[in-house]
This record gives sequence, C-alpha cells and structure tokens, in this order.
Amino acid sequence: MKSIEQTWYQPKSLVTYMLLPLSLLFWVVSTLRRGLFSLGLRKRFTSHTPIIVVGNISIGGNGKTPFALWLVAFLQTQGFKVALISRGYGSQASNYPFEVTDLSSVAEAGDEPYLLHSRLGCPVVIGPDREASCNYLKNKYKIDLIVSDDGLQHYKMPRSVEFCIVDSKRRFGNGCLLPAGPLRELPSRLNNVDLVIENGGTAPVNYVLQSAGIYSVHTGLKCDEFPKKGVAVSAIGNPQRFEKSLQEEGVDIIDTAHFRDHHAYIKSDFSQFGDTAIFMTEKDAVKCQSFAKENWYFLKVEAQPSKMLVNQLLDILKNKEIYHGLR
Repeated sequence: MKSIEQTWYQPKSLVTYMLLPLSLLFWVVSTLRRGLFSLGLRKRFTSHTPIIVVGNISIGGNGKTPFALWLVAFLQTQGFKVALISRGYGSQASNYPFEVTDLSSVAEAGDEPYLLHSRLGCPVVIGPDREASCNYLKNKYKIDLIVSDDGLQHYKMPRSVEFCIVDSKRRFGNGCLLPAGPLRELPSRLNNVDLVIENGGTAPVNYVLQSAGIYSVHTGLKCDEFPKKGVAVSAIGNPQRFEKSLQEEGVDIIDTAHFRDHHAYIKSDFSQFGDTAIFMTEKDAVKCQSFAKENWYFLKVEAQPSKMLVNQLLDILKNKEIYHGLR
C-alpha cells in the first residue's frame, strides 16, 4: 500500500489509471450515501449541543491535530465549555464510547486522542459511534460545544460548523479519489464547508506550524541543550514537513525511519540505531515514553493562525448563533 500512496503525489502513472475503476466505484457509493442524507432519506441523529467538525477531504498528513489543539484552547479562552470526540483510530479500548483520562494508556486511547487530552485537559471521548459519544457527554458533562476531530464524511453526525484543513504543499495530490488518489471527496466539496483553512502557505485564511522547542521523550521536559545530529523517526502522514522543521532547529538528520501513520511502536523498532540520538514528533513520543532512552527527543509544534482566520472563525460562531459564551 505504501508504494500506492507514493503515486498519489506524483504525475498520474499506469498504477493510477489501473485503479481509476475502483475510484469510480468509491465515488458512486460515497455520492449515493451523502445524497440519502441530503434528501432526508437517511436521518442524522440529534445532538444536544452544537458540533464543530474539523476534517479534510484527503487522508493523512494535513496537520489537522495541531489545529484542533489550537481551536479547542481558543474556544476555551472565549468562555466555551468544550469537549472533543474522535473515532480513536488505532485505539484498543475494551469498550466504546471510551473517555480518555489521566489513567488511560496510549494503546487504549490511540495516539492522537491521548495527545489531545494531555494537552487540553477537556473531556475527550472516542469511538466509532459518534452518537453514542455525544450521548455519553450529554449524560456526564455540561458543555457548550463539541469539537469533532475528523468526521467530515460522517454524515450521520449533525454539524453546525464545518472546517476543512488543506495542506498548502500537497494540496489534493493527483486529484483522484481513493484508491487511485488521496481524496475522500472531490475538491468541489470545499464549496459547501464553512471555512477552508490552509496549513502553511500564503492564503489569507491559514495557520503555520511553529516550533515550541525540543523536549525529552523520557521526561517530557523542554531541553535547552540537545544533540545537533541524530535520526528522525516518524509515523505520520507527511514526515517531510517534520524533518524540515527539525533541520530549522539546527538538527543534522543523519538517517530517517518512516513508519505507517499511527504505527504502534515497540522497543525493537529502534534497535538498529543503537545509542544514536532519536528525534520524533510529539504524537510519536507519547507511544515511546515507557521505553525511551535519555537521548530521545521530540519536536513540539503549535498552530499559529492568521488574523483573518481568527476573525472569520468568530464571525461564523456569531452567524451560526453559537456566541452565547463569547466574552
């Protein structure tokens, strides 16, 4: 599958054209499914509180999680009581819906929900059934807003606001739907969302990922001093962006190791590198803390939104009448 994914961001090849019939089938099924909800032939469930969806139309490596981290924290500063729901891809909880707590393991929660909870401290509930997750929150918490990490194509779930994240460099790849390309929906879907937000680039509505420093995987503490060369290890959709950020921090990357997105690391994954310094993302680090060596580090990044993004976000909340908590 990895070799197929590489073709998504290259000029169309024989492999692309061979997969197009499957992409056509994918389009027919997904369009029919969306149409049934649009016509009211299939019903969305009812949510007790407005839902903001942060999603994308392509798979992997869009930088959605850093934006979700910023968005929830921003909404909290505006007076909203926020909870977050996620499918919890890669999680191994014994039952769902599952609330991520300080006692949860990374294996139970999945890497991204675990990171979101540890950074935000707000209720984070995971599970494939979003209705069950919303009902769980309704029965346990008094909240103003639910942010759904992904779920743009989960049409059974109602939503008051849709934000779509687009990577400014990779964009839509070869423009084809799965499996010939990286798209879950065609770019025309962007005409129906409330706001298209670029990760990077020069679009007026965008955010950039800025380094917040190098941290120790072992202790979780920020490091004022760290080795200036090492191996970059990652299990994310777009490792090149991470590696470029490392280099901007002055790290000489002597080797790289790319694992599949959400890979569940084990100690032996790193045996080939001996005692060489390891650098990884924060999402990778939460899965390695239990067996990390003292010279393993992670790069922490934070989303920095443009002024227009913030202004349009506030306008959308007011126009959708989701403004009662605004200061």
